Amino acid sequence: MSSPASIPPERKVPFLDSTPLLGDPPALQARADEDGFLYFKRFLPRGEVLALRAEMLGVVERHHWRQPGQDALGGRINLDALNLVPDERMRSDIGVSIDAYDDAQRLEAVHRLPHHPRLLDFYRALFGREVLVHPRHIARMITGHRVVSPTPPHQDFPLIQGTPGTWTCWIPLGDCPRSMGGLTILKGSHRQGYLPIQPSKGAGGIAVPLCPGEVLWAEGDYTTGDIITFPSYTIHKALRCVDKELIRLSLDVRYQPVDEPVEQKSLLPHCELTWEEIYAGWDRDDLKYYWENLPLELIPWEDRYIQPSRRIC
Repeated sequence: MSSPASIPPERKVPFLDSTPLLGDPPALQARADEDGFLYFKRFLPRGEVLALRAEMLGVVERHHWRQPGQDALGGRINLDALNLVPDERMRSDIGVSIDAYDDAQRLEAVHRLPHHPRLLDFYRALFGREVLVHPRHIARMITGHRVVSPTPPHQDFPLIQGTPGTWTCWIPLGDCPRSMGGLTILKGSHRQGYLPIQPSKGAGGIAVPLCPGEVLWAEGDYTTGDIITFPSYTIHKALRCVDKELIRLSLDVRYQPVDEPVEQKSLLPHCELTWEEIYAGWDRDDLKYYWENLPLELIPWEDRYIQPSRRIC
C-alpha cells in the first residue's frame, strides 16, 4: 500500500442516468459490468417516497429533535437537543438513538417500499430469474451528532456475505444534493472481487484502503424518487454533510437471485427488536415472514471476511 501522499487527487464524474436502458436487460448488464453501478432518475413515485419521509420525520418529531416551524417534510433538527443523547444510547451507524431507530424500524412503510413493483420488475429483469428481497432493511437517519462519521469507502460483501450476486439499492428519502452527504461510487471497482479491509469510523465500521489510481468517483445530486444500485463488490462511500442541522434520510435495501445462497443474518431485523415486535400495529399481513415461503439456501456467517488484513496494491 502506498502512502496517502502518493495517492493522486480524486477525480469526479457525474452519474449517467440508465433510465433509457430500462426494458433492455443486456444493455443494463453491460453498463453495470463496465461501471459497477446503475443510476435511475425519478425511478420511484415521488409521493410514495415522500410519504415514508414524513413518517420517519414523525419519529424524529416524537423524540423532540425537529426544529419548530417546519412542514411535515422539513428535515432541520435541533442538534443541541440530539447531542443530549448519551453516546452509548446512539446508533452511530444510523444517526439517531437506539430507541428512535427501533421506532423507525416499526414503520410498515420502511418494509413495504422495498417491495415496490417497479423495483421487483427491475431486479427480475436484471437477474433473469426470481428475486429475494432481504428483509433486513437499513433506515439511515444521518445527523450531526458527535458520534456520527461519514461512511468510509467500503464494499458491502463483508457485511452481508451470502452470494456476491447481492445488489444494494440506495434510496434517498427526499432530495439529497451532494452537500447533504449522498452516496458516491468508485467506478469499476467491482471488478477486483473481495478486497481486504481495515477498521474505520462510520457505518459498517470497516473500510477498503484505496490504492493509487483508485480516484475516479461518480457522484451527483439526487432528487426524490432517484435510486442507485450496485453489486456487493463495488466500493462506495458517503460524502460529508455540510450542514449538521439537516438530517439525511435514506434506505439501504438488498436484492439477490432467490436461488443463490443467503447468509442467515440477512433474514433478521436490523435492530434488537423481534419481527413480532416490528409487525405489531401493521395494517396488512402480506409481507410478514414472506421469505419463509421461499426455497432459500442458508449459509453461515464467516468471520474471515471482516478480519483486518493488509491490501497489496
